Amino acid sequence: MFSHIMIGTNDLDKAKTFYDNLLSTLEVRPARVDGHRIFYITKTGVFSVSKPINGEPATCANGGTIGFAANSPEQVDKWHAAGVAAGGKPIEDPPGIRQGPGGKLYLAYLRDLDGNKICAMHRLPN
Repeated sequence: MFSHIMIGTNDLDKAKTFYDNLLSTLEVRPARVDGHRIFYITKTGVFSVSKPINGEPATCANGGTIGFAANSPEQVDKWHAAGVAAGGKPIEDPPGIRQGPGGKLYLAYLRDLDGNKICAMHRLPN
């Protein structure tokens, strides 16, 4: 459904360091830098971080969450630990199983350096 997701940052170098560390736990290569943007390109889509083109400060979405797919609960835990080590803020419940209408999910949530809400998720067998 989606070709890419782009979020804003106020410090591209810090964002690159944060997301390179975080996404390496999901087997994503370091970002490609393109001027005022960085790109993480995978077979399933593109995640990008950009300084706002209009020159205004970047802000996070109120109510928005960006979810990254993980291959296992252990990978979710590594993602969460790497994010915290890189300066991310743990939010909501600790990493773990949540039961929802779509079945069991293993989830972890963080706020990145610019306040964006991000999540790693692994779907557990029912």
